[in-house]
Amino acid sequence: MSQNPVQCITSRALSRRSLFRAGAATAVALGAGALLTGTAAAVDGEGIPASPYIDITGPSSDLFRSKMLHESHHVMQGFAFDNVNRRLFVVQLQNGTSGDDLCINQLSFSGEVLGSMHVPHAGHGVSIGVEPVGTASYIWMECDADGTTTDARGTALARFKFVNGGTPSMKKFLTGSKTITCATDPVYQRIAVRRSEGGRMWYSVFPLASAAAGDFSKPLAHFPQPALSTTSVVFQGYTILGSSLYTLDGSGHADSADIDSYVTRIDMNTGTVEARDITRAGSTLVFREPEGLAVYRTADGETRLFLGFGSRSSMDNVNRYANLFYKNILVG
Repeated sequence: MSQNPVQCITSRALSRRSLFRAGAATAVALGAGALLTGTAAAVDGEGIPASPYIDITGPSSDLFRSKMLHESHHVMQGFAFDNVNRRLFVVQLQNGTSGDDLCINQLSFSGEVLGSMHVPHAGHGVSIGVEPVGTASYIWMECDADGTTTDARGTALARFKFVNGGTPSMKKFLTGSKTITCATDPVYQRIAVRRSEGGRMWYSVFPLASAAAGDFSKPLAHFPQPALSTTSVVFQGYTILGSSLYTLDGSGHADSADIDSYVTRIDMNTGTVEARDITRAGSTLVFREPEGLAVYRTADGETRLFLGFGSRSSMDNVNRYANLFYKNILVG
């Protein structure tokens, strides 16, 4: 049975303007840009205009199931869409490496591998972004990992053109960060950056064009990650759409009946949880593990929130498979 949201916020301790004014003077420069730190902040004190959001309690539909990626022995991690050129990119760890080398897959919308690109010493790939530039797709992702195992995480953001079989020619931003990742909003053309600040995970949101120009000095929003549960959670991905941030958490289980994957919607202007619900998308998959979120708008104008899950054909099979589902009930 689907559970009701475990957290609903019905009051605001501080107004948006008071939150923004409180953080306006706490800028910290890092590498090629700057992020505000310490409390919520926004350009001109207005935040992000309220926008329609996806109903996370609605049903999920399949895009594809049980597709093997370029690296057969590793599950998918983060993924993102190029909404202009109609492309899908999925990141995963590389076969036969120490754990911090990643592979970017370009997939068809039926899940077939169309191309790939290796990115050495990058991190874990929890979340990535894509920026369309003409007919090219530029990948945004973590780089310069802080280790060489599967526990390694990126210390900077990289932006590079996807070239099938090519070597990334990177521009790097926000160097010196800790546990940094990003996600892009293909509808409103923004990028969210998630990283550790003062021992806690924070989100900052910027116009994508400003970020591509190396300007991270004027975030549209900046807020700490709210508590997602009264118990510990395994964070598995995030994405943004308009004024909402969506997160995915949960772990893999041998028993398909043991489902603990949750989607959460957060108001980025206040940093508060607006809805949280269990998802049963792909509930029959073998060793179903949540892996990533992304937004896509179809050519017909339908906005979709995509949920990724890794799976196996059997518990003793070394191969791993990618699965994508989506929710498409837009409210507002």
